[in-house]
This record gives sequence, C-alpha cells and structure tokens, in this order.
Amino acid sequence: MDDLSSNLLCQENETCLEEGGEELEYQFVGSQLDCGVSEDEYVGNLIEREIVLGFKRDETLVFGDWVKRARMEAINWILRTRATLGFRFETAYLSVTYFDRFLSRRSIDSEKYWAIQLLSIACLSLAAKMEECNVPGLSEFKLDDYSFEGKVIQKMELLVLSTLEWKMGIVTPLDFLSYFIKKFCKESPSGPIFSKTMQLIFTAMKECNLMDHKPSVIAAAATLVAMDKQLTIDAVELNMSSISQHRLLEPKDVFEYYNLIQRLYEEDTKRDTHTPIDMTESSRVTSSAMAKRRRLTFSDDEGSSHGKGPG
Repeated sequence: MDDLSSNLLCQENETCLEEGGEELEYQFVGSQLDCGVSEDEYVGNLIEREIVLGFKRDETLVFGDWVKRARMEAINWILRTRATLGFRFETAYLSVTYFDRFLSRRSIDSEKYWAIQLLSIACLSLAAKMEECNVPGLSEFKLDDYSFEGKVIQKMELLVLSTLEWKMGIVTPLDFLSYFIKKFCKESPSGPIFSKTMQLIFTAMKECNLMDHKPSVIAAAATLVAMDKQLTIDAVELNMSSISQHRLLEPKDVFEYYNLIQRLYEEDTKRDTHTPIDMTESSRVTSSAMAKRRRLTFSDDEGSSHGKGPG
C-alpha cells in the first residue's frame, strides 16, 4: 500500500506545469456541446467515455471504516466551502469525483486524517480551476483543524494530477441532467424535477464511492426517482427506451441504483442530523453549442500560514 506521506513531497515542482515554456491546456468535457455535434451524439460520446475513465469496474473498492468517516467529513467540508466561496454545484461534485478516483488508485493508511483533509483541499481547488471563472487563493480554502502552506497544497495538487494522469475533464451525472430530464419529463415541469434530482444525487454522493457507478446511470436513476418512486424494472426499461442512447445503458444497472438512491435518501431523511442540501442556487446544467476550454494554472499563495498540518 502506498504511504501518502512518502509521496507528498514529490520531485515535481511548479516547472512541471509547463512544457516548452507553454501552459498545458485541457479540454473540459462537461455540460457544453462541441460545435456541429448533435445532443444525442454528444451524450453517446459521454457514455462511451465513462468506461475509459474507469467508472463501474468489475471489482468494487471497499473503503475502510476510518476512510469512510474521513470521507464523509471531507464531503461535508467541500459542500460548506462551496457555499462559502460561491462555487457551482458542478465544482463540488467534480471535486468528490477526483477524491474518490484518487483513493481508488492510491491508498492512505494509518488513519492519517490530515492527509484526507489535505486531499479534499487539493481536489476542490483543482475542480475550481476547471469549473470556476474566479478561483480564490489557496488561503481561502480554510479547515477547522489544520492549516497548510500554499506550497504544501500545490504539491498535493500535483500528486492528484499525476495519480489521475492529468485527466481532469471527468464526466459527472450533471453532464447528463438536462438531457434525461427533457427525455423523461415531457409532461412535467422541469424545474422541480431538476431540483429534486440534484438533491438525490448529492445525498447519494455522501454514501457511495463515485467510481462504483457510471455517471449516466446515476443521472438516469436519480431523474426517474424524482419523477416516480414506484417504478418497476419494466417501467424503468420503458423510460430508457425513449432515449436514443438506451442501448449504451443497462436498465438493470439503472434500476439497481434507482432502488439504492431511494434507500439512501430515506435513511438520510430519518437521521436527526439531516440537513437538506440547499439547491436554490441551482447550477447551470445546459446544452450549449460551445465547448469550454480552461487553462489549469497554479498561483503561489504566500498568505497561507503554518499550523497543525503534516509534521
């Protein structure tokens, strides 16, 4: 098992962000359409890319109990910080996807909670650089228990980037929402369905390793739950047949997650500590005919201070 602390201070430095003196540029594949590509073709391409990105592997990764607890704390911090910094919901979800994808490839042992919290900062910062127009300095990503220097966070960002093979344009369920809602909810107002679907997706996100389920399956199942909580597998399959990409999606996978997401939501609402995620700031999930390209850059945050970080 890899020990994160032995890899954190890796050999990479800021100069590896450039090749030949030019900034590396990454293609963001999200809720935007490439020019000249139809909506059906675009969604089909996204579904095919899920396999390449490693979603829904043959073997499910099981986190240890301490990692599950630390992951829940990290997600709660990500959601709070998203609201504080005014980030989009896409940014929060993408950061948790980075988080789970990292842990599916590199382990953190010995109950190093500081490493999990440092990882959560790095993942949210990287997601913000992919999604947000205005990215705050690293000193704005504040934790209750630790304070990390900007240089330490940057090194963790580099470790995440190298572990994820610099593939940061990862498909998420939010990329599919407008498409599935339009296809499944032809006779219902889309606004309330969208809000309910987002609530379901983020509730399930807290409990499920995001690498264990295809984003398209999550989006389809959550949309169907938001529409109707009493669907049979035949009804699910009938709904799926209404979209041109249904052959790329397994109805049994959608029905399995349909049941899982209902159970998780019911369990969550029964908890005394349950606080619904505020979806009133509903993020933009649209189908534009313009692909968005972002430059992934790092700023040296000299304002961050020493604290109870790794020692």
